[in-house]
Amino acid sequence: MANHKSALKRIRSNEAKRLTNKYHHKTTRNAIKKLRELSDKNEAETLYPSVVSMLDKLAKKNIIHANKAANLKSGLAKHVAAL
Repeated sequence: MANHKSALKRIRSNEAKRLTNKYHHKTTRNAIKKLRELSDKNEAETLYPSVVSMLDKLAKKNIIHANKAANLKSGLAKHVAAL
């Protein structure tokens, strides 16, 4: 158990950050799955920018690595282009 007030505060803030990071990451994963399941090119092209924006935000906040975000964006772009 923590011995200092600052350590207790750090535990609380880490838990809050963990939950928000988990929420944003899960939401983005669901959006990626939804985009990959689409077979209509128009729908995919309208959804793609929002998914890219989500990935960029996650990478900016270091929730996912920047290279992983770039890799996912590249794969999704290829998927949308192939429709």
